[in-house]
Amino acid sequence: MFKLGGLKSTPPSPSPHHLLCLLLLLPIIIINATATATTASGRRFKEAPQYDNSPACPSISTQDMCSQQAVHVAMTLDYPYLRGTMAAIFSILQHSSCPENIRFHFISTPSSTHLHEAISSSFPYLRSQIYSFDTYPVSGLISSSIRSALDSPLNYARNYLANILPPCVQKVVYLDSDLVLVDDIALLAATPLGAGTVLAAPEYCDANFTIYFTPTFWANPLLSLTFSERNACYFNTGVMVIDLERWREGDYTTKLVEWMELQKRMRIYELGSLPPFLLVFAGNIASVDHKWNQHGLGGDNFRGLCRNLHPGPVSLLHWSGKGKPWVRLDANRPCPLDALWAPYDLLQTQFALES
Repeated sequence: MFKLGGLKSTPPSPSPHHLLCLLLLLPIIIINATATATTASGRRFKEAPQYDNSPACPSISTQDMCSQQAVHVAMTLDYPYLRGTMAAIFSILQHSSCPENIRFHFISTPSSTHLHEAISSSFPYLRSQIYSFDTYPVSGLISSSIRSALDSPLNYARNYLANILPPCVQKVVYLDSDLVLVDDIALLAATPLGAGTVLAAPEYCDANFTIYFTPTFWANPLLSLTFSERNACYFNTGVMVIDLERWREGDYTTKLVEWMELQKRMRIYELGSLPPFLLVFAGNIASVDHKWNQHGLGGDNFRGLCRNLHPGPVSLLHWSGKGKPWVRLDANRPCPLDALWAPYDLLQTQFALES
């Protein structure tokens, strides 16, 4: 059976009936079809409806981007993933009990900061700020990985969040752009970190941890001891709750950069920005329920084949992997679970434009 906001799934795969039930459970989306945001390429996005706070929500000034009562969300912003970002924002607001108390912090390259205008047009009431990320320093540290999209400098912005965001932002939920929420993000943001813990994320201790590093890494007697005193498990960096104050105090950006510098001298991993996070944090994070990252829906990093939901409840659906739902929908080759992303798609279709 399935349940949204504790959306439950049973293996091995959702039947068409289950998917229909899920779509019927999704809140009805009423969109102002006459208001659109147009990007430089001519693609138009619809204006999303405005969502208001419930009576129990604390009152926060609309100009206050630093309030500790707000839920702070950080996301990167670039053109290839703009459509996904729009859907993610829409889903977050739609399922939030206090949508007016969410503060979005968008990180973009200097040449792409204009995309914030498209976000503002589709969400004119959004409390958000854009930050320019200088990619030059990190570009020299990036090693080619198994998929070119993972080599984008913006993919490494999460390493520098504590430097990019203002010091007044003490805690943030970092989210990738290829996901949608079906539960209240405030519940995720309220994850207790415990004493001294810097970040929280769902852990997957059944995954084969050794595959994330090369034989060179494991053969080196010093490097292989990195995890010797830790119960290190794989976690996905697309959904993280981060204590930025503790990050700054521990200078964790420098720790990540040091591993990237070593990678340039000797090949110790293959998978983009993830391995440095595992090297620094694996075994020392606060665990989050798996329902907050039903990841891998984009398939693997090579073919992007269709995947099923993992058993258990679902609060966040994540199309990590090569296959993205908007690409598959445009190609008329959607996977069954892409139907769960489609209701949040704000792209103005040609049919709607002609109408």
